[in-house]
Amino acid sequence: MKFCKKYEEYMQGEGQKKLPGVGFKKLKKILKRCRKQPHSHGVLVDDHQNKGNGDSSTCRSNASDCFKRRKISICDGTFFPSLLKEMSAVVGFFNERAQRLLELHLGSGFSKCFIWFKDKLRGNHGALIQEGKDLVTYAIINAIAMRKILKKYDKIHYSKQGQAFKSQAQRMHIEILQSPWLCELMAFHINMRESKVNSRNAPALFEGCSLVLNDGKPSLSCELFDSVKLDIDLTCSICLETLFDPVSLTCGHIFCYMCACKAGSVTIVDGLTAATPKQKCPICRQEGVYEAAVHLEELHILLGRSCPEYWEERRKSEKIERVQQTKEHWESQCRLFMGI
Repeated sequence: MKFCKKYEEYMQGEGQKKLPGVGFKKLKKILKRCRKQPHSHGVLVDDHQNKGNGDSSTCRSNASDCFKRRKISICDGTFFPSLLKEMSAVVGFFNERAQRLLELHLGSGFSKCFIWFKDKLRGNHGALIQEGKDLVTYAIINAIAMRKILKKYDKIHYSKQGQAFKSQAQRMHIEILQSPWLCELMAFHINMRESKVNSRNAPALFEGCSLVLNDGKPSLSCELFDSVKLDIDLTCSICLETLFDPVSLTCGHIFCYMCACKAGSVTIVDGLTAATPKQKCPICRQEGVYEAAVHLEELHILLGRSCPEYWEERRKSEKIERVQQTKEHWESQCRLFMGI
């Protein structure tokens, strides 16, 4: 079965939920029109004549390239804006739903009661896992749809603009496989799999998803369908240690919370939201990536379980530094208040 048909069947099956998706058929029709653009050789000759080029052999040799450029300019007017809008809607929906799911799972008090009551009503202890599985399937199939339609664009136009658009989408934080919430769902899957509360009959979010330790360096590895594989390094690029209290900046790069605060020139008391928009990510040098940073709580729990000795040692050392920073902060506030 071709992917387009498979994708359309999936979206039709999810029709009652009114999920945003990639308009695969609509985008293919746009590309089909590009393929059927009339070969306006007269227009191409006029273009060369307007440039004062009287060499007909040069005109003929450049005609193919000119036509490709002309097709691309026509197609870009409708294809990329449509895809950009759809990608933004898909990623926004996925991030919102994943965040709400994980907040319920990690909640306390009333939230925990709500989860328990919800599971009892469904008669299924794996209700949260099933919802997570649905989200993961939604993310992956839309990611593949985006990749395939961009690949098709480049094939038709003999260009690399589709790949360039993918890079632009990553900078705009609308590449769904780079979403920090997908990383959180991977950690959520492993945590639930290892939890005693997890039912044996509960569905799995991922196939072959695991925390891998190579020479003491952890990484999240997951094989998705259609030859898509995710490998997320869990080593902080600043302290070069296993992530502790991990936080993802909006550019998708993950650091220890305290390391991220240092990189953003803020204290742990003020938090990352206090970082100025000009502060850059230490890796990609992108600005304005601190304010909407995401704490990866599920990943924090997973690493704490997997590296207990390191975790305890790191917790003690960070506690000392946090107390020191807090003390210095309040001392400076007192001096400011007293006008010293």
